[in-house]
Amino acid sequence: MKIENAKAQMRKGVLEFCILSILSRGDAYASDIINELKKSELIVVEGTLYPLLTRQKNAGLLSYRWEESQQGPPRKYYALTDKGKDILTELTNTWKELVEAVNSIQSN
Repeated sequence: MKIENAKAQMRKGVLEFCILSILSRGDAYASDIINELKKSELIVVEGTLYPLLTRQKNAGLLSYRWEESQQGPPRKYYALTDKGKDILTELTNTWKELVEAVNSIQSN
């Protein structure tokens, strides 16, 4: 087992959940999401984010709007939809159950 591959797979598994969590605090520009994920060491390659955002938008979890920028071209800001909020609630509950289950196994 290659530990780096296992760690990368674990991070990938929670990325969509983390994107929804970030957007639950308010609308965000893609680079803001990337910076927060990088700061938390959950994403290294920026190209990973855009397909996830597109998939979540196509699934009805996110919406976006364009805003003019004083520093260049218009920016696309993402927001959670009501469906996205519902999914985030479900994922949060699942995450808590999963952490509890893993902690239970580790403490035995």
